[in-house]
Amino acid sequence: MIKEKRKLRGFTQEEMSKLLGISLRQYVRIDNEEDLPRRDVLKSLIKELGLTNKEIGEYIRKMTENIA
Repeated sequence: MIKEKRKLRGFTQEEMSKLLGISLRQYVRIDNEEDLPRRDVLKSLIKELGLTNKEIGEYIRKMTENIA
């Protein structure tokens, strides 16, 4: 879901990593839903991608299920 929203907004992975203040490698893991971002990064993602409460709730549920 993050990757799709990023593409809709016209951002590259490199641009997103710079906006979020994280490494490209870390952002790629978030983009590929391999890693749940830290709280501060998640807040920035919500802002930069315009995520709704419903979208972020679904994303967190999906990611926590994958991790558990």
